[in-house]
Amino acid sequence: MTMVMDKIVEKISKSQFKPHALELFRAIEASGRPLIITDNGVPTLEIRPYRNPTDRLEALRGSITHFDPEKP
Repeated sequence: MTMVMDKIVEKISKSQFKPHALELFRAIEASGRPLIITDNGVPTLEIRPYRNPTDRLEALRGSITHFDPEKP
């Protein structure tokens, strides 16, 4: 592990990101936490794990116990 990954990073500059990109991708996949890439201190990109929207809907399946379409 490099010095970048010795601590949890939430933001990183482009110049620090480039030499550690693959390592950072693996860390993002493992932790599930996004990473913000900055350019001259200004946030420009966010890298986050892909989440399938149907997985969230699947988690809610069967959770509605009563539905009354007449009530607003």
